[in-house]
Amino acid sequence: MKLWQKDIQVQEEIERFTVGNDREMDLELAPFDILGSLAHTRMLNQVGLLEQKDLAAVQRELKQLYAEVAQGNFLIEDGVEDVHSQVELLLTKRIGEAGKKIHSGRSRNDQVLLDLKLYMRHQLRQVVEATETLFHTLQNLSEQHKDKLLPGYTHLQVAMPSSFGLWFGAYAESLIDDLLVVQAAYRISNKNPLGSAAGYGSSFPLNRQLTTDLLGFESLNYNVVYAQMGRGKTERVVATALTTIAATIGRMAMDLCLYMSQNFAFVSLPDELTTGSSIMPHKKNPDVFELIRGKCNKLQGLPNEIALQTANLPSGYHRDMQLLKESLFPAFGTLLDCLQMANYMLPKLIVKDNIMQDEKYKYAFSVEVVNNEVLQGVPFRDAYKKVGSAIANGTFEAPTQVHHTHEGSIGNLCTEQIAVQMQQVLQAFDFTKVDAAVNALLAE
Repeated sequence: MKLWQKDIQVQEEIERFTVGNDREMDLELAPFDILGSLAHTRMLNQVGLLEQKDLAAVQRELKQLYAEVAQGNFLIEDGVEDVHSQVELLLTKRIGEAGKKIHSGRSRNDQVLLDLKLYMRHQLRQVVEATETLFHTLQNLSEQHKDKLLPGYTHLQVAMPSSFGLWFGAYAESLIDDLLVVQAAYRISNKNPLGSAAGYGSSFPLNRQLTTDLLGFESLNYNVVYAQMGRGKTERVVATALTTIAATIGRMAMDLCLYMSQNFAFVSLPDELTTGSSIMPHKKNPDVFELIRGKCNKLQGLPNEIALQTANLPSGYHRDMQLLKESLFPAFGTLLDCLQMANYMLPKLIVKDNIMQDEKYKYAFSVEVVNNEVLQGVPFRDAYKKVGSAIANGTFEAPTQVHHTHEGSIGNLCTEQIAVQMQQVLQAFDFTKVDAAVNALLAE
C-alpha cells in the first residue's frame, strides 16, 4: 500500500531503491506518527471534516496501536512503504472506511515533518536528562577530590598547579553551555509544521493552532513554505547540538587516556574496567574512554554530512531528505551511549594522591612564589626576575601549598553557583507541557 499510488504499479527495482532503509528508520517514528494522527483527527472533527462516530473509532484504535508500539508488537509489513502507510492500513483493516479519512488535509510531507519534529524533541529530552546526570556526577567528583592537586598544562608543558576539583568541575560547567545549544535545537524542533501539507497549505479550513496545542508545541511554523524548508535545517541544528556535547565528553575522554598512561599516572581504573593485550601481559588499556573519544570524534562530522546532503537544494521537498534519517537517527543512540558510559566509568576512577610532590612538577609552583613576593611588596617584574634566576641557578624552592581564593579557582570552586546555572538552563526546557499534552492525547 502506498499513500500516493493510483492504478500504475511501480517497478520492483524502483521501489527497492526509493524505499531504501525507510522501513527500519520509520519504526522509530511510529509512536510519533500515531500521536500526530490523534491530534490531526481531533482537529478534523473540530472543523467538520470527520464525524463524531468516526473520530471515536479512529481515536480508540490509534491508542491501541500506540500501546502495541510500546509493547514492541508493531511492524511495517513487506510491501508497505512507510510508517504512515502502515498506520492507515491497519486502521482501515480494523475499523473500515473511517481509517481512510485520516489523511484529509495532510501530505506525506508535513506528516513526516511532524513525526521528525516530535521524534527529535523526544530524543533531545533523553540527551538533556543524560547530560544532567553526568553533570551531577562531575560536580560530586569535583567536591570529593577538590584538595588533590595535579599539574595544569599549556602547550602540553607543565604550567601551573591545577586540581581534580577544577578538572572535574570544568567539564561539569562545559555541559551547561552545551545544553544552551541543545536548548536552541529543542526550540526549533518544538514548532508545529502540521497543516503545511506539501509545502503550500490546504484549501481545507484547518485549525493549525489546535494541533499545536494538542501536541504541546511551543508554537507553529507559521509560513507553510518555511515549514517545508525546515526539513534539513532542523536536522542540521540538532546535529550541531549533539556534536557540542560530544566535543566536551570526547575531550574529557582524551584527558583520561593521557592521565591513565604511565607517563602521567594521575588516575587508574579497576582491572575489570580495562582490557588487556594479546601479547603484553602488563597492559591495562582504557578502551572505554578511547571508544568514547572515537565515537564523539565521529559525531563531529555529522552537521557537515547533513549540510552537504542539503546544501544545493532549492525550496520545497526533495527525496534526498529521506537520507537524513540514516545520518541523524543513529547519532542519538551513539551520544546517549557515550554519556551513559562516561557516567558509569567516572565514579570508579582511582585518583592518585600527592602527584605534585614529584620533583618534575616543582617549577609549576614558580608563579605561586612570584605572587607571594608581590604580596610582600616586591614589584611584579622584580619578583619575576628573582624567581627566574633561582630556577636558572638551581636554588628554587617549591612551596607545599597553594592559596587561591578568587571565584572559580582551586580554593573556591563555586560548585553551588555552577549548579544554579545548570538548574536555570534545565528549567527553560518545558518538558512538563509536553508531558501534559501527550498524556491528554492518550487518555481514555
